[in-house]
Amino acid sequence: MRLLVTGGCGYIGTVLTGQLLADGHHVTVVDTQWFGNHLEEHPDLVVLEQDLRDSRAIPLDGIDAILHLANIANDPAVELNPELSWEVNVLAGQQLADLAVRYGVRQFIYASSGSVYGVKQEDEVTEDLALEPISVYNKTKMVAERVLLSYRDQMTVHCIRPATVCGLSPRMRLDVTVNMLTYQALTDGRMTVFGGRQTRPNIHIGDMVGVYQHFLAQPDLPTGCYNAGFENLSILEVAELVQAEIPAEIAVTESVDPRSYRQNSDKLLATGFMPRHGVSDAIGDLAAAERQGRLNDDETCHTVRRMKQLGLAEQSRLAATR
Repeated sequence: MRLLVTGGCGYIGTVLTGQLLADGHHVTVVDTQWFGNHLEEHPDLVVLEQDLRDSRAIPLDGIDAILHLANIANDPAVELNPELSWEVNVLAGQQLADLAVRYGVRQFIYASSGSVYGVKQEDEVTEDLALEPISVYNKTKMVAERVLLSYRDQMTVHCIRPATVCGLSPRMRLDVTVNMLTYQALTDGRMTVFGGRQTRPNIHIGDMVGVYQHFLAQPDLPTGCYNAGFENLSILEVAELVQAEIPAEIAVTESVDPRSYRQNSDKLLATGFMPRHGVSDAIGDLAAAERQGRLNDDETCHTVRRMKQLGLAEQSRLAATR
């Protein structure tokens, strides 16, 4: 198939793009490359350094399916520049979907977020619960879902609500829980856990890529939203899993972050998807990469730090006045 992957140079997108090429697809990647480009050259790969907001410049002729991963990711990054985040996470996605319909794209797979539920007390957070987003990032994801699902009569739309992704990628992120704690243990011999009791769902990057492959291979699966998270662990439990692999001290401090949520992914499992990896695998992969000298920390591994370095807040305000 001929595929468009937005955000294909990102943390998940880089691994996903490589796997799609291995599966025999022709892939066009659209990415601003704010965090670099770690994709290897391939005869079936076209990489465009392009802003998603310039939607009409995105080549959609002949595209069979879109995997839409591009977004301003995580709460702190969105709070850094809410205007930019609404433009990218919602408006640009709507424009892309509208153009997709016009070009006859058959399937649209959207990378949403498990955080759209907000803070829930239920042990089983399923797709039929009310969405009560508490941050701007959560809200952009919820609104984007609603906008994209409005096209469900014109193309198949699958909204995937991932848990927090962990594991190794050529475009590494060290600002997500499992990766961050593992890197602290590897480099400092000490992990700082804020609070510790908050529960978070997790998914290995290999399984995250597998979910996208699964829906791409089964475009007739019912349109709608699907949770994708398989290990609901407290932050302290994550640190203890790291400690079991890497000898390190755990320092627990107070936290002002009350968020605690879980995911039930039975709806996804009922479609035939089976996870193959876990948090412990991610920790082991990161530890092995560190031993081999392949795990490096720089600004591109941290979303907020990189956005500040690029001056994106000022850039957005200037763009709005043109």
